[in-house]
Amino acid sequence: MHNRERHFAFLNDNRIVHPFGWGTEFIKEIANGDDPRKFFREYSKNMLGNSDEFFFAPKITDYTLHTTNNDSRFTIHNLAWTSAIKTTSPENNTAHAKFFPHEKDKKAAVVVLPHWNAKAGSYFDLCKVFNRVGMSALRLTLPYHEERMPPELERADYLVAPNVGRTLQSLRQSVVDTRAAVAWLKHQGYEKVGVVGTSIGSCVGFFAFAHDLQIDAAVFNHVSGYVADVVWQGLSTYHVKQGMENDISLDELREFWLPISPLVYMEKLSKMPPRPQRYIYTLYDLTFPVDLSRQVINALREKGIEHDEVTIPCGHYTLGEKPWVYLDGWKIVAYLRKHLR
Repeated sequence: MHNRERHFAFLNDNRIVHPFGWGTEFIKEIANGDDPRKFFREYSKNMLGNSDEFFFAPKITDYTLHTTNNDSRFTIHNLAWTSAIKTTSPENNTAHAKFFPHEKDKKAAVVVLPHWNAKAGSYFDLCKVFNRVGMSALRLTLPYHEERMPPELERADYLVAPNVGRTLQSLRQSVVDTRAAVAWLKHQGYEKVGVVGTSIGSCVGFFAFAHDLQIDAAVFNHVSGYVADVVWQGLSTYHVKQGMENDISLDELREFWLPISPLVYMEKLSKMPPRPQRYIYTLYDLTFPVDLSRQVINALREKGIEHDEVTIPCGHYTLGEKPWVYLDGWKIVAYLRKHLR
């Protein structure tokens, strides 16, 4: 299984090792200081104490919706709005999502959050399955992907980068855009809204879930506790580590990236009203190593958070291959249908 993981991970590998950067210019909440380590240590502490402001609910006034495709069975709309987080890449400042409405029922909808470097059209099949079981689906385009990708990039390298501040900003933007998507669905009259995220989308979905009670149920497909540890240990992020390892230690990076690490929000989640939540992880994962996934599960148990667990005997990439992709899809759709319909 590990050999298959490596095979799929390095098919058409175009990963580039970008130079390290502190990226204090991407952080606006507190004044820049001379010592970047001190700056990010203080920033991390401040944001953990004010995470509702860090992952704020945006007030969007310019949602636009138009039909992009209409066939005999499915209508697909493009939803766009101005992201509440402004970045230095103009293309990235417009959020995009594909909307698959169930034409007859507004009881339930699901926001679908893709994996890092997901291609255009990915997760459309999952959205159509949601339609078939009576739910609408809104597939979000993550920052720096597809229409949001700056011309200098071939991959969405700014989402998780060897740049401390830019990665904090990018993951924050992902969550704020997700909350905007949830708010739009609620405004459309949907009674219940769920979230499903895969890989980095799972982290984004978790942050949104831990800060937004408008999300009624969630499935986290691949889980890990610390973004820094995934970068350091993960098969898919070797190039990010190579860009950073000579300038920063893992302990430092973990501290500076605590605001974008799921484990630190377990206490907050434990104090929120119980909501259905399923955590899926794989036993032979080289991208989200299984020991990091089990850290999350152990933390949920220690905090007494009601949840559902699924383990699948494959890896990160092989979960997207037959037969595992069918089992994974069933575990996602059946759970959300049960708790949202």
